[in-house]
Amino acid sequence: MSKTLKSVAIVGAVAASLAAHTTTATAQSKEKCFGISLAGQNDCAAGPGTTCAGTSTVDYQGNAWTLVDAGTCTEIELPAMADGTERVGSLEELNRDLPS
Repeated sequence: MSKTLKSVAIVGAVAASLAAHTTTATAQSKEKCFGISLAGQNDCAAGPGTTCAGTSTVDYQGNAWTLVDAGTCTEIELPAMADGTERVGSLEELNRDLPS
């Protein structure tokens, strides 16, 4: 194997290692935020009777979550509920805005 080919192989291995590390770091800086996604735009877990991503049927469905940057979930601005009550995201599943 030539010296150039060995160098390219080493650089490729290092680059792949760094890419894998970056992906892990990015995933760790995210958290599940319940009650913030629009209908059909959740990342996963939209409650009983649904399968996964994109299965929420109600805007801001309380048992559907979306990944957001860590520490931002409860700071996301959402429209108030029909009765005027403030609507905020939560790190835990909510019992509001559930489908009938």
